Amino acid sequence: MLKLVLPKGSLEKATLDLFEEADLRVSRDSSVSYKATVDDPRIAEVRILRPQEIPVYVAEGLFDLGITGRDWIEETASEVETLGELRYSKATTNPVRIVVAVPADSPVARVEDLPHGLRVSSEYPELTRRFFRDKGIEADIRLSYGATEAKVPDIVDCVVDITETGRALRAAGLKIIDTILVSYTELVANPASHADAEKRHAMHQLRTLLEGVLEARGKVLVKLNVPGDRLAEVIGLLPAMKTPTVNELYGGTGYAVETVVPKSGINTLIPALKDVGATDVIELPIAKIVH
Repeated sequence: MLKLVLPKGSLEKATLDLFEEADLRVSRDSSVSYKATVDDPRIAEVRILRPQEIPVYVAEGLFDLGITGRDWIEETASEVETLGELRYSKATTNPVRIVVAVPADSPVARVEDLPHGLRVSSEYPELTRRFFRDKGIEADIRLSYGATEAKVPDIVDCVVDITETGRALRAAGLKIIDTILVSYTELVANPASHADAEKRHAMHQLRTLLEGVLEARGKVLVKLNVPGDRLAEVIGLLPAMKTPTVNELYGGTGYAVETVVPKSGINTLIPALKDVGATDVIELPIAKIVH
């Protein structure tokens, strides 16, 4: 039913892992193949292409559904229907930022201080051109094919580059003076495909699976038993997503409690629960959380 396009390159592994966890395993002949399949009746075809191209192809109707970054949607000015952010990236859950950077020893502290006629290198020439035009600054925008940060100050005066943490820019002797765009990965659809009720329903079902995986990451299910006179103490320790589920045990001997908690604090939570009377504590992994 749906023609799906997924990003190749830095987001590739993280995206394929996400689909695997969502029970939408992407199969292909080799790790360099651009064609793939998903054993799901809602997905008719899968391609793996550069994220820079995906918004254009989805907008043109070559694909019904795709995953790309907000940065490339804005750079290509593509008319796509966004189905929401998928908050993951190549290494973290942080968004990437498109920033303006100049030499660290430059007296320039903000974009408005930059002179007319400055030379700017960027992998995002259209986004950069619109940004400087809106700021009223005449700039010579030069397309970068990589290693953008290495071109200051000998080749250009400043760069517009992508960063998650800013470490690479600082290591190159640059400082950030402005942020043009904060970009998450997004699930996007062709507007005409999204207008089709059957396709739209399938798209939203797939989105539910992907978002369920992302919501479950970093969380575990905790189940335990507790005597009735210690229930309030146990509940007070639980950093619940919502109200914990509490059921009376057979024979009125106490209560069974279960809730979802962050995995990061489980090493201190379980001993604390035991200290206030909890027994039979079980920690279980979670594949998906669907609200």
